[in-house]
Amino acid sequence: MTKEEKAKYISDLAAELTESNIFYLADTGELTVDTVNALRRKCFHANIRMRVVKNTLLVKAMDQVEGKDFGNLREVLSGPTSIMFAEVGNVPAKLIKDFRKKSDKPILKGAYIEEAVFVGDNQLEALSSIKSKEEVLGEIIGLLQSPAKNVISGLKNSGGKIAGILKTLENRA
Repeated sequence: MTKEEKAKYISDLAAELTESNIFYLADTGELTVDTVNALRRKCFHANIRMRVVKNTLLVKAMDQVEGKDFGNLREVLSGPTSIMFAEVGNVPAKLIKDFRKKSDKPILKGAYIEEAVFVGDNQLEALSSIKSKEEVLGEIIGLLQSPAKNVISGLKNSGGKIAGILKTLENRA
């Protein structure tokens, strides 16, 4: 790779890191070509962009990104590394967990999710149970709707009583 190609690669990778709020770093070394292709296929179907990166170039790209603290993710960059960019925080973790039912790898090196840094394969279970923004918003809306539904239900069950009370109050005025 020439200097110009490396510079372009680093700037492209830095742009991806800037745009994405969620990425995972995984060790996919020692996987056969067929296994890596199967992993790439699963990533594609799960709306995850996966690519193999050179560790030194990834560190340089991280250094170019302003406004994001990648914590100690640089320390896990040794050996073969694949980076997975995703839109939903728990999807890559679930994919890795599912894929490891048939293979020992990929091994999670670390993850960056909405400014939080997770390091180590032992974080996989916690990452797979993280709720997406949509799930959290759905739960909040459900909780907020609950009391309103109870009030509306009570009003409907009281039938004509409420209407009668309102009519009486209206007639008094």
